Amino acid sequence: MIDNKTLTNLQFNQIRQEVKTYAIGDYTKAIIDNTTPDTTLQTVETKLQETTEARLIIDSGQHVPFMGLTQIKRLMDHVTKGMLLTPEELTEVADFLRSNRMIQTFFEKNQYQTPLLYSYSKGLTSFKRIEDTIYQKIHHQSIADEASSNLKKIRKHIGDKEKEIETRLTKFLSSSTNRSMIQDSLIVNKNGHYTIPVKSSYKNKISGNIVDQSSKGTTVYIEPSAVTKLNEQIALLKSQEQAEEYQILAELTGTLFETEQAINEAIELVTLLDTLFARAKYSRSIDGITPSVNKEERIMIRKGRHPLIKEESVPLDFELGTTYRGLVITGANAGGKTVVLKTVGLLTLMTMFGLQIPVTEGTEIAVMNKIFVDIGDQQAIENALSTFSGHMKNISDIMTKVGRHTLVLLDELGSGTEPNEGASLAIAIMETLYKQGALVVTTTHYGEIKQFATDHEDILPAAMAFDRETLTPKYILRVGEVGESQALWIARKMAMPDKLINKAALYIQNKSYSTEKQSFKPASQKQSGSVRLEPTLRFQKGDRVLLTDRDTIGLVYSDEGEQTLQVFVEDEIYEVRRKRVTLNASASQLYPDGYDLDSLFTDYHIRKRERDLERGSKKAHKVLDKEMRNRRLKKS
Repeated sequence: MIDNKTLTNLQFNQIRQEVKTYAIGDYTKAIIDNTTPDTTLQTVETKLQETTEARLIIDSGQHVPFMGLTQIKRLMDHVTKGMLLTPEELTEVADFLRSNRMIQTFFEKNQYQTPLLYSYSKGLTSFKRIEDTIYQKIHHQSIADEASSNLKKIRKHIGDKEKEIETRLTKFLSSSTNRSMIQDSLIVNKNGHYTIPVKSSYKNKISGNIVDQSSKGTTVYIEPSAVTKLNEQIALLKSQEQAEEYQILAELTGTLFETEQAINEAIELVTLLDTLFARAKYSRSIDGITPSVNKEERIMIRKGRHPLIKEESVPLDFELGTTYRGLVITGANAGGKTVVLKTVGLLTLMTMFGLQIPVTEGTEIAVMNKIFVDIGDQQAIENALSTFSGHMKNISDIMTKVGRHTLVLLDELGSGTEPNEGASLAIAIMETLYKQGALVVTTTHYGEIKQFATDHEDILPAAMAFDRETLTPKYILRVGEVGESQALWIARKMAMPDKLINKAALYIQNKSYSTEKQSFKPASQKQSGSVRLEPTLRFQKGDRVLLTDRDTIGLVYSDEGEQTLQVFVEDEIYEVRRKRVTLNASASQLYPDGYDLDSLFTDYHIRKRERDLERGSKKAHKVLDKEMRNRRLKKS
């Protein structure tokens, strides 16, 4: 069984909710809610055949005659408990029983196109006698006069009495003696009594019973003595009618109880059909096709798309378990690395659920026993320790459950801690997972992990393509290539001095940093006398510092040698007095050469834009293009 955390992190639950919207029956929706991707190859193949055949029916413009399915399970549960069904409910059951028979005929007609679904429909039982009985005794969701001879007789008597009352009251209304006392010349049924609306000032002038009065008290409703006896007779007949109707409903409900088991079996079969047609309808909505499946740990995705990314996106070509069992994806921020992980994982889960997926022919999906993911977007400095610990705990749990037929997807493995330690730990984790038999895909910025993938015989590097001219990702995965974070290219495009860029490139090659102390003239001196100034410690961008006044860790954003420097704390940049800042760890200790330090200061809005770019959002690209054009105009 696939882990619930995996279903959530890969957004499978959202897919399942969308599938559920295409189901008709409440019972069907409950079943879909409780169904997870299957790990057995034969079951997955059967589910895919079901979906494929249902899709053929839908694409041909035909409609399966599902009727009375919405709450049939609840109604039959009432029957089992001995509860009486109402005429409306009995009609709904009859509609289902009729649908049951029509579905048999429907799939018999389509047996050559949908042989599997036809074989299911042959298991349905005909209940024509029961449905005919219900339709005969209930018309328009009410019990028909012909439901029994006694009911017909009682209702005729009621009708005769009502006509006699109407005749007498009409005569009463037309009388010139009564005309001045009557509020309105009409007959009003109040609480089962036939009454005349009389002005309240004349209520004692008319012989009869006051049944009701208006809210303002200006009108009273009087049952004249001339019809009192007839009203009593009608009340008696109504009670007889009610008793007869109860008897008829009890007989019809009892008939359903006698065939309860057979009807419930039919409900299960029709619900199965409703379920697989819900899968087919959803599959059609995403233009899915049926992939090949295997139990040989082989994944080959051709032009795959993430079904929850509605905007136009670059399709993914991906392979794993063919000539290599591990993949390390590298490249610039917002280049689509995480989307690759989610797309591979989600398409695999959808296939195992019996859905067609948005790919092209030639796609092959491995039916996995287990799928694990570690994907997190938290970047706040104050949460760095807890975030790293959370990732390590998650991965530690994963490693106890990994074996063959396991897919492991790890995003930014080893991040959130000291880079050298993080990279070494990441390599050890990948190596362990690989030796346990898992298929492993991870994303990273660390050079050591890239080198590990390059050197390993069964793990390959892969890069997300990047357009250096437009500074935009291409969202194309290139297996066998090593991607860079593109920090130097981006810095140059952002008008960073060439001298600085060249120096950074040199540092990448030989690590020959300038460490000499530079002498500076005192910036100022008090007039009262000579004051000896202590040399000013210059911080570097990315240095981890302690703010002594608030006992908080932050990162240096900028230090121009003034009395204050800019420190990044809790997603904000503050001006902090130098004397309140002490060095905790230097950037050179924390991060490898060439690390994109600017990513440490990415605020919420930029993170949002990066996620939009990663999804392939056209709007986000337009904003980025506009910023680049504005920079070119300023430079010119």
